[in-house]
Amino acid sequence: MTAAPVSVVTGANSGIGRATALHLAEQGHVVYGTVRSSARAGKLLDAAEERGVGVELVELDIADDRSVRDGFAEVLQRAGHVDHLVNNAGVGGNAAVEEMSSERLLDVVNIDVMGAIRCAQAVLPQMRERGSGTIVNVTSVAGRIGAIAQGPYVAAKWALEGLSEQLAIEVAPFGVRVAIIEPGVTKSSIFGKNTDAPNETGAYEEQYARMLQMYAAGYLHASDATEVAEVIHHAIHTDEPKLRYPVSWGGVGITSGRAAMTDEEWVSMGRIGTLDEYIVEFGRRFGIDIST
Repeated sequence: MTAAPVSVVTGANSGIGRATALHLAEQGHVVYGTVRSSARAGKLLDAAEERGVGVELVELDIADDRSVRDGFAEVLQRAGHVDHLVNNAGVGGNAAVEEMSSERLLDVVNIDVMGAIRCAQAVLPQMRERGSGTIVNVTSVAGRIGAIAQGPYVAAKWALEGLSEQLAIEVAPFGVRVAIIEPGVTKSSIFGKNTDAPNETGAYEEQYARMLQMYAAGYLHASDATEVAEVIHHAIHTDEPKLRYPVSWGGVGITSGRAAMTDEEWVSMGRIGTLDEYIVEFGRRFGIDIST
């Protein structure tokens, strides 16, 4: 009999991470879910019990080198190996570039980029030795488009996209695969945590309005996180793997729409005068209605 695959899901306490941990467990994976505090993982454990599956908790903070080393050492000691790593944990970050503080940018990059790299570095040696494994990096459609007034988040997700593409070609000779999951708007706690619009200069009021309009429309139409979990499971197990998987509300429309535009056409959208005109043009370009 084939042994059950061992999967680690970071940020397993909520949103896409929780949905993925539960879905993989339902599909027969031995799942280790990383959380910053086991005491706050009640919803995850309750959901696992309701579904009749188990999720092993591992406390670690992806923003801290030692915490990641210790956490993955614990996983490897308990499980012996890791077949699949799902780098899901992350944070958002809004700001026009002119108003973006270096502290905020570095904080988001440390979590969203270096957090994923720390975890990948922790599992890659044994994946290379065994000649198999999958690293799934959850980025965003904001890793494929210059999302207005989300400077820290865009910078981090573009960086993770690039590093994921580089990693994929570096580890291919060792039988290790990389998959990039690019969610659009997905039901998660991000709506409550990422609503800041600094507008410190007062010059970017229209840009923040467009960003918040996208959030408002997304709140109404957001896809269930299970949809992303199912795509992650597919990316791990498919016999015809791809590098990138856009998913969720707006995911395919935004990535394909931007690919069909020239850079100059994209920049010209910034010159649209009013929010109403922007909503119309956004719908024409991406096939997505962001009106509310």
